[in-house]
Amino acid sequence: MLDLKKLGIYKIDLYIIKKFLTTYFFLITIIITIGIIFDFNTNIDRLTQSNATTKQIVFDYYLNFIPYFTNLFSPLFVFISVIFFTTKLADNSEIIAMKSTGMSFKRLLRPYMISAGLIAITTFLLGAYVIPKGNVAKNDFYITYIKKRNTTVAENIQMQVDTGVVAYITRFDNVRKSGYGFSLDKFENKKLVSHLTAQTLQYDTLAERPFSWTLRNYNIRTMVDGREVIKSGSAIDTVIMMEPKDFFYVKGQQETLTLPELDKFIEKQKLRGAAGIATFEVEYHKRFASPFAAFILTLIGVSLSSEKRKGGMGFSIGTGIALSFTYIMFQTIFATFAINAGWSALISVWIPNIIFAGIAFWLYKRAPQ
Repeated sequence: MLDLKKLGIYKIDLYIIKKFLTTYFFLITIIITIGIIFDFNTNIDRLTQSNATTKQIVFDYYLNFIPYFTNLFSPLFVFISVIFFTTKLADNSEIIAMKSTGMSFKRLLRPYMISAGLIAITTFLLGAYVIPKGNVAKNDFYITYIKKRNTTVAENIQMQVDTGVVAYITRFDNVRKSGYGFSLDKFENKKLVSHLTAQTLQYDTLAERPFSWTLRNYNIRTMVDGREVIKSGSAIDTVIMMEPKDFFYVKGQQETLTLPELDKFIEKQKLRGAAGIATFEVEYHKRFASPFAAFILTLIGVSLSSEKRKGGMGFSIGTGIALSFTYIMFQTIFATFAINAGWSALISVWIPNIIFAGIAFWLYKRAPQ
């Protein structure tokens, strides 16, 4: 049997950990329940008029709705939970009793940080591997039964499909997996060495090889030893390192990719010179930054609420909620700078944590030790 005392965990630690986690999950349950009721009331007409079964509504949509929004607002839940139950401990003079036994403020923080660590690890694993899979089912349900509209046509597509190889498509129909106005340019040492054009192109969904395309009414102009060689024909089968899903960015697509898939997708789109990948870079770095925020916000919460105040719980909770929404606002603002203003996604995502880490350190030094 595991001896917790050998790990330096005592009854007082277990007491605080239990208070922390039960308050955290209690608040999550309340907020998510309210969110589900609000969402159901908003979409009740569409849900009842759709052909979706009760099983689909519950398991494909709302069952995946819960972990997604839990992870999204986890920093807020952590902060408010710490403020709420620590203020109660202070008002009941329990923290004074702990300190009277010689427990320092630093020692008091240990069970808080253990709890924050458990929450951080859980939210990281959920956000990196579990929730993206659920988001696929949730988004498919939303598009099929609530939004009832999906983007099937892309226009003016331009991407780098290989080193020095750039493809252009005037228009592509994702239902038919075909497009027209295709060109493929190959460059060597910044010089154009091959130019292929085709009136239409068709993706072969049944081919054994991936990235198989059929080009019709094609023309190839190639430079060989300073001379231009022209070749044309009615149809040709070829392999081009692109596929139809690369042409469509679905809203919230970054949230449907696991961490390895997201990393691979970003590298692939960078190679192709695709635009609009900042949204995916922000999502990638956010999956590391958000769990780390649990430690920062826990330290702020304990430092704010561990001292008994005349105003009681109201002051601590009011300050905590204000700081929580400020943190979320900073996350949104700096993510927007990364997406729309060209800021580094890594720096933009971590700036709120850096700012609040400074606030946490300042409050920690001011807290009665």
